[in-house]
Amino acid sequence: MGQDIKLAAADGFQLGAYRADPAGTPKGALVVIQEIFGVNHHIRNVCDRLAAEGYVAVAPAIFDRIEPDFTSGYSPDEIAVARKFVANPDWPAMLRDTQAAIDAVKDVAAVGIIGFCLGGSIAYAAATKLTGLKAAVGYYGGAIVRFADDKPTVPTQLHFGEKDAGIPLADVDAIKAKRPDVEIFVYPGAQHGFGCDERASYDKPSADLAWTRSLAFFAQHLR
Repeated sequence: MGQDIKLAAADGFQLGAYRADPAGTPKGALVVIQEIFGVNHHIRNVCDRLAAEGYVAVAPAIFDRIEPDFTSGYSPDEIAVARKFVANPDWPAMLRDTQAAIDAVKDVAAVGIIGFCLGGSIAYAAATKLTGLKAAVGYYGGAIVRFADDKPTVPTQLHFGEKDAGIPLADVDAIKAKRPDVEIFVYPGAQHGFGCDERASYDKPSADLAWTRSLAFFAQHLR
């Protein structure tokens, strides 16, 4: 359903991306931001699922500046390797590359953003700093608590797992306290990565509910 494309960031950097288009007239466009595992099978599948729902979906390869075409699975060894990319994250560079993806689809229809893990944090930061968005959804973004003083300029929805070992509920409560304007859901018993059916932490009931809520949110705001 999708294809590999190239994007150009504002500083001239060329990065890869995966784009999936719907069969009919698009309802909107969605930028999909990866976990620390690159634009892998899971992220491409998310794009394909969104295209099946009627959206143009594009996932920029935000690690291309470090290691072009990096992708990874979810074994313990692969997770250990992927963590190197976020030891000292270059947030401004990742946001430039995210903006490139927004700009690539803004002529299609209203644009939203959805991100997972690292991408959840980037989706939140994008909602506060980037242009051209109408809505943002973030899944289990660990850095959101550090960005929570920044107010999103578009409607924003966040999803967290109750049992996320890397994001304590105290962090979620801090975000709620600082950002009463943001819609936040916590999924009982769910761990980090609960929305990915390729991870050991996959929780289908939570994933299905979060997905339904995300689609309803975009349907409401991408008009």
